[in-house]
Amino acid sequence: MAGLESKSFDAPDDVRPFTDKGAAQVVTLAGSTVVKARFEPGWRWSEHLRPIAGTDSCQSPHFLYVISGRMKVEMNDGTQAEAAPNDVVRIEPGHDAWVIGDEPCITVDFGASPAYATTHSA
Repeated sequence: MAGLESKSFDAPDDVRPFTDKGAAQVVTLAGSTVVKARFEPGWRWSEHLRPIAGTDSCQSPHFLYVISGRMKVEMNDGTQAEAAPNDVVRIEPGHDAWVIGDEPCITVDFGASPAYATTHSA
């Protein structure tokens, strides 16, 4: 099918667990990575992904759509923002993030590094 490619998160190319607090389902289309992530209540990048990434803060860019739940993002310079359902959010490398409240935060990320949530994270 030249010019048309379709994949489903029901059968992702890869699943990357966030320790015990969720996982990322990864599909690749035309060389671009798309990540659907489920962040469970209590998830925090600095606690659950820092050991996997091996960096002081998240070094992956993000361009994501929030399906449900809430997340707080803090940039290395201290700037903070909250992401909520139906928000579209762009986040540059150099940040921490955590789930707010007792509902999982589910996002679809069209801008994550292909190595997001792996030991080869950018």
